[in-house]
Amino acid sequence: MINLELNSLTDLKREGKSFYWASFFLPKNSKINAGKLYSICRYFDDIADSSSEDQTNYLKNSIEEIKNNKSNKVNIFLQKNKINNSIFVDLIEGLILDQKIIRIQNKEELINYSYHVAGTVGLMMSKIIGVKNKNAEKSAIDLGIGMQLTNIARDVYEDSKMKRIYIPANWIPNISLKNLNEPHELSLEKDEKISKAIHRVINLSEKFYKNGFAGLKYIPISTRLGIFIAANVYRGIGFKIKSNKKKYLRKRIYLNSFEKFIITIKSILLFIFIPLMNYQYKKIRDSISNENL
Repeated sequence: MINLELNSLTDLKREGKSFYWASFFLPKNSKINAGKLYSICRYFDDIADSSSEDQTNYLKNSIEEIKNNKSNKVNIFLQKNKINNSIFVDLIEGLILDQKIIRIQNKEELINYSYHVAGTVGLMMSKIIGVKNKNAEKSAIDLGIGMQLTNIARDVYEDSKMKRIYIPANWIPNISLKNLNEPHELSLEKDEKISKAIHRVINLSEKFYKNGFAGLKYIPISTRLGIFIAANVYRGIGFKIKSNKKKYLRKRIYLNSFEKFIITIKSILLFIFIPLMNYQYKKIRDSISNENL
């Protein structure tokens, strides 16, 4: 049923440009398995997003096949990397949420959604790179959530064209879907209100990035720098969005190669002083049932 090819770094290079950039700092085996995980996640993400038809039944059937078919490619990959199926099921359940018209109501819903579609990936990635300490798992989830919040801040306009609004409704009162995806419908006041809410998402992401950095000490030294660079490159997208001040941009913000290079150099220099920075994990979300699997 699942026609999936594990293309390793092929999809990562084409679609996951920020992480592909940072993957050069990962050991070969971690780099290959990270690429395979990305291919799996990309496959199901494309199923969820690329069709105008509701893919709920396909995604639910995929869950059952992955859980029960030991010869399924995803099942084999998960078991080989000691990833509990329930974590991957949480990811698919997040994609099922996307099959309906999305209108996130508050910060708690935003964090919960971000866990499903990205915190799970952070947790699976931690298994792939050989993290053993259980204390690292909450940081892995939070790093994934932080990166998803960056995605949400970047893709407001594109998401609105898909009838999805991930910015909490109580952060943008009186803002409609039409306001977000039809420029001529937007007054200067509403433009600034949306921009302020996007900045608020980015500010929230910073708290999750810092919690993610609190777990760096548990990551094997051979992969620690690569993860730190990947996170900082993603953070750079948020910083670039905020540099536009109060303007709501109707386009996706990218970092060019020079910007990524500068962030990479800064990350390498900062990495030397991480032990002195003493990042501490702070509880900023409710516990999740599968985060200790």
